Amino acid sequence: MTQSAHDGQPASNPEALREQIERTRAELGETVQALAAKTDVKARAQEKATEVKEQAAAKAEALKEQAAAKAGELKAKAVELTHQAQDKLPDRVKDKAAGQARAQASRAGQLWEDKVPESVRDKTSQGARTVRDNRNLRLAGAGVAAVVVVWLAWRRHKA
Repeated sequence: MTQSAHDGQPASNPEALREQIERTRAELGETVQALAAKTDVKARAQEKATEVKEQAAAKAEALKEQAAAKAGELKAKAVELTHQAQDKLPDRVKDKAAGQARAQASRAGQLWEDKVPESVRDKTSQGARTVRDNRNLRLAGAGVAAVVVVWLAWRRHKA
């Protein structure tokens, strides 16, 4: 007689036999699908590639965060070293640098006098007087001066 694949008992009637056959077919179908999936090299390669890609993206993000943290540390160290170097500079070097800065400012002022129209110089002078008279506007004056210096450098570069 025929034995059941599940319980080792023979099927007692035709209906039970049909049910056993259907269960066996379903299990066999699942087994065939699992084997087919294992033998589908292209699909398995794509799954592995996706997995590796996700791992690489996660690793890249972690490395990016580490690099950003390290860059912050290096920037802080650079600022610290810059301050230390400035503290250790002899006064004569600092004085020379200040003199050079004054000379550059003087040259910029002369260039201003030579290149800027009279009306602009008058307005600038008036603004400078206002800034001198009003301490709260000194910062604004510094901003204007910076804009003028940038504008002059741009014009000089353009010419």
